[in-house]
Amino acid sequence: MDVEGGLLPAVQSTARRTSSSWGLQKATLLLAYQSFGVVYGDLCISPVYVYKNTFSGKLRLHEEDEEILGVLSLVFWSLTLIPLLKYIILVLGADDNGEGGTFALYSLMCRRSRMGLLNNINQGSLSAYDQKEPREELKSSLAIKGYFEKHFSLRVVLLLFVLMGTSMVIGDGVFTPTMSVLSAVSGLRIKFPELHENYTVLLACFVLIGLFALQHYGTHRVGFLFAPILLAWLGCIGGIGIYNILKWNPSVIRALSPYYIYNFFRKAGRDGWSSLGGIVLCITGAEAMFADLGHFSKLSLRLGFTIVVYPCLVLAYMGEAAYLSEHREDLQSSFYKALPDRVFWPVLIIATLATVVGSQAIISATFSIISQCRALGCFPRIKVVHTSSQVHGQIYIPEVNWVLMFLCMAVTVGFRDTEMIGNAYGLAVILVMFATTCLMFLVITTVWNKNILLAGLFTVGFGSIELTYLSACLAKVPHGGWLPLLLSLITLLTMSTWHYGTKKKEEYELQNKVCLDRFLSLSSGIGLSRVPGVGFVYSSAVSGVPPMFAHFVTNFPAFHRVLIFVSIQTLTVPKVNPDERFLVGRVGPPANRLFRCVVRYGYKEGRWDHFNFENQLLMKVVEFLEMHQHQQEEDGGEPGSSESGELSVIPASQQQVVVVDADTAPPPASCSGGSSSCEIDAAAGGVVSRRVRFEEPWGGAAAGRREAAGKNSGEVKTLMEERESGVSYMIGHTCVEAHEASPAVKKFAVNVVYGFQFFFHGESKSMAQQKESDVASWAEMLLYISHSQTPKLTAP
Repeated sequence: MDVEGGLLPAVQSTARRTSSSWGLQKATLLLAYQSFGVVYGDLCISPVYVYKNTFSGKLRLHEEDEEILGVLSLVFWSLTLIPLLKYIILVLGADDNGEGGTFALYSLMCRRSRMGLLNNINQGSLSAYDQKEPREELKSSLAIKGYFEKHFSLRVVLLLFVLMGTSMVIGDGVFTPTMSVLSAVSGLRIKFPELHENYTVLLACFVLIGLFALQHYGTHRVGFLFAPILLAWLGCIGGIGIYNILKWNPSVIRALSPYYIYNFFRKAGRDGWSSLGGIVLCITGAEAMFADLGHFSKLSLRLGFTIVVYPCLVLAYMGEAAYLSEHREDLQSSFYKALPDRVFWPVLIIATLATVVGSQAIISATFSIISQCRALGCFPRIKVVHTSSQVHGQIYIPEVNWVLMFLCMAVTVGFRDTEMIGNAYGLAVILVMFATTCLMFLVITTVWNKNILLAGLFTVGFGSIELTYLSACLAKVPHGGWLPLLLSLITLLTMSTWHYGTKKKEEYELQNKVCLDRFLSLSSGIGLSRVPGVGFVYSSAVSGVPPMFAHFVTNFPAFHRVLIFVSIQTLTVPKVNPDERFLVGRVGPPANRLFRCVVRYGYKEGRWDHFNFENQLLMKVVEFLEMHQHQQEEDGGEPGSSESGELSVIPASQQQVVVVDADTAPPPASCSGGSSSCEIDAAAGGVVSRRVRFEEPWGGAAAGRREAAGKNSGEVKTLMEERESGVSYMIGHTCVEAHEASPAVKKFAVNVVYGFQFFFHGESKSMAQQKESDVASWAEMLLYISHSQTPKLTAP
């Protein structure tokens, strides 16, 4: 019995470990399955048009087996080196707390050094900024960081380089749907040769209109269909590839040798180099695997690509090359001509659906990237709609959606040919990849703290390959390659101008903030009066009194009895721990009833719970008062940081929050010093729709302390009474204009470009519209304040 009793816990522990291991494996496999519907669509649809675009130029004069096998060898090694080795094995390891993409690499450098221009003031104590394993940095790492920190111009160039890569990714949102859909519907002309080109273009436009018209429903409504479609597509091209290899030319497997690449360039010469602009299309979508990392895990992406995607793509390209070796006259339509007649129509339908899936992936990625840029102050504050209440990453941006649709249709109608679209598409893709390679050099040396020789080996190895492709794509700028450069330039100008104007506005508010003593002396001199209610003053200033509020008080000498200065910050981390989101502090003596609250978000987080946001702020102030009263009692009654102006982190778990639907109208606000709970209404004007109740964290054990803490209970009670009197919101509006002595370029950028963006998508306008919707539900008051003085940006 003793022996059995001793074995039983060990057996149970082993069973638990086995169950936990199986649960982890099951979750990884599920993520790998879901990734087929989101990540690989663009990469998997490439076999439809790669050979056609490769042999569309002067290379069509070279139709021997050596050239065909050489193109296959280039495709195979491009897939092996770029998507597999570079992205799946290496770059996925450079994630930013699970997030990927160009901005993820840049945010890593911003946090680990002062190389970036998006470093946040008042970061406070944030666990995401702490290095997990402190270690001594190499001399090369310190030298690179010091060089960037010493030269401000290098940091500007680095930011512009990141924005350029981001602009190219946004450009992919135009070319991927256009190229994929037009290539798929062009297959109809194989069965109907007399079909005019105008009809295929018109059909492609209808498909594009339908694709973008469905975006507002959100990918979560049709997402369950995406993975089966991509798996069916991969099964089709993989199976047909095996069929063509066995039927037409089994010896095509010889092309896996790099010798055929050398032989290809030896025979094709300059024409072979020019064809690289078409071969690069086989690796389109590789960057999406890194950009979409936040929705999946590294292991799931690695499993999905290496086990399914990579073998199927290699078989598809080998099968098409085997068919071409026996049918050289079909070079311009080899994919559909290589299909057996029995499966032509099913494959055409699946191909069209797969193009929709691939287009959906890049459109969603474009929405996500623009949302990140918007959060970090690098894009105008356009409207972002969250299409799912469960998954935050599923968003919809109406203005961007319709602009993308218009551009896609314009490219489809204007170019009408996949060759010119492919030239533009290839240039956009390879520029993004080269930008990632350059940023990885800085990440390897400054973030990973690795030897500079390893970073140089990575950069030279992959950079040389990408520069070779880039040189071929640049040669096609006159033949369609100019379009991504133009779109990128416009997007870069928009993003950089908005970032510059926003930073200057923040610097103005920081330099012109009013110190508390001066504000109080000013208040006593003009006969300031306090009116009932709670006032929320929204500003970017995290210390002192915002200049717009001092401007308001000077002209209207009255403000509320309880005043809370609110600053919303976006940090260079994907997500902020809810326990570290709110920083609360007191401004001045307790008798002033002035508070400051800094709310911190990550660049991947949303802020769509606006209904309870002010309730949360009030609760955090109450928690701050309770927490510091408790701390003061433990310190023997000495004043703590609550009166020193220091901000304290209020954890999310500090209070238990219960949201209760109210059918009747209870008392608007109540808080008793002897009880352990407070209630705040979420409506006003006699119509109560929701009530929020929160309980004090110390419960009944702290009843004695609460009875002695009459002062603190009185402050909480006063806060609740003032909340019952009403809530007002004050939002500042600062106009930005260039100085008269500024150069003409700066005047145009600031007064015209930034001014136009601010007029239509201004931050204050966006915040005001959001507050107006909140006010409509709360029946409160919004006060919109505009400066009479505008900051002048002097010439450098």
